[in-house]
Parts: sequence; structure tokens; C-alpha cells
Amino acid sequence: MIADTLSTPPSRAPGRPREFDLDEALDDAILVFSERGYHGTSISELKDAMGLTAGSIYKAFKDKRAVFLAAFDRYKAVRAALLDARLSQASSGRARVATVVRFYAEAAYGETGRRGCLAIGAAVELTLFDEEVAERVGGHNARLVERIEGFIREGQADGSIAGHVDAPGAALAVFSYLQGIRIAGKTGRHDGAALASAEAILRILD
Repeated sequence: MIADTLSTPPSRAPGRPREFDLDEALDDAILVFSERGYHGTSISELKDAMGLTAGSIYKAFKDKRAVFLAAFDRYKAVRAALLDARLSQASSGRARVATVVRFYAEAAYGETGRRGCLAIGAAVELTLFDEEVAERVGGHNARLVERIEGFIREGQADGSIAGHVDAPGAALAVFSYLQGIRIAGKTGRHDGAALASAEAILRILD
């Protein structure tokens, strides 16, 4: 089950056995955390979404925070696999930057956009108060900026991106756009506006 493609948590009978599919249960938890935030999500809501009793949740996870951390790791792994599959089809540095930008823009409208990004929600809610979450979010963000910068330099080498472009500055600008478009998506942006914004940010590479 790919968490970012679901519109609503499926209805499940409570009391799923201990040998439940962990990834499937975490996909259900991701939907709740993304939509309601960490503080706005209760164990009761997680129980209903994951199809588990509270006892089963506490057997598998120490507490709500542990569920969240596991859901965060699952979310990033699923999103990374989806993005890598698209990047494998890109033939130039510019095409790789465009793939990343459009990937985020496509997630910023419709039901997925309204629900929001679990990672950005974690950054807003928890990084000031939870060192472990801050390290995970900060590490992911730093790697993403570094990766985008690498794609820009690759594009400059293959001629698909202008040589005068400041690679570190442009990489940070693109990263900032990626975060911002997901936040904008919470307000119900439509696909035309989101995709047009993606093409606009790519013009900084000219």
C-alpha cells in the first residue's frame, strides 16, 4: 500500500492479530498523522485507522511517539522509492531537478495535497522540542538539498543548465519551493496552479 496515494483510511475490524502487516498498519497511521498532526492525533484514532486494539499498539510500539517515528521512517522510504523510480527515467541534470520539482508539485493538490506532508508537519510541530525528530528531519532536508545541488552541477556539466547558475543558491531555492508547495497544498490548490508553479521555479536554472 502506498501511503501517499490513499484518500481516506480504510475501515478495519479492531483487534488485528499481533502478526499484522507492519507496513500496512503504518501506512494507515501515516494518513492520520499527516492530516491531524502529531499532537492532534490520539491513540484512539490510531487504533481505529490501523485496525488494532490499544493493547496491540502498545505491544508493537512503546507509545504514540514510537508509532510516529516508525510512520515517519516508512513515509520517507515510500516517497524515496517512488521518486527514485522516476529519477531513473531522467536523462540529464535538468531533467532530474524537474522530476523532483514535479514530484512534489503533483503531491500538493487534491486529497493528498489537502492531507499534507508528514515530514513537513513534523518539522513544524516537533523539531523544536524533540531532538530525535529534529535530527531525522534535518538530516533528510540536508541530503535533499545536497542531492538537488548535485543534479544542478550535473546539468551544468551536460549543458542542460546554464553555467552561470549558482548551484548552492539554486538548490536551496528549489528545496524551499518543495517545502512551500506542500504547505500551499493544504489550502486546496488545484493541479493547474501547482504544476504551473513547478515550471516557474525551474526557470531559475536558465
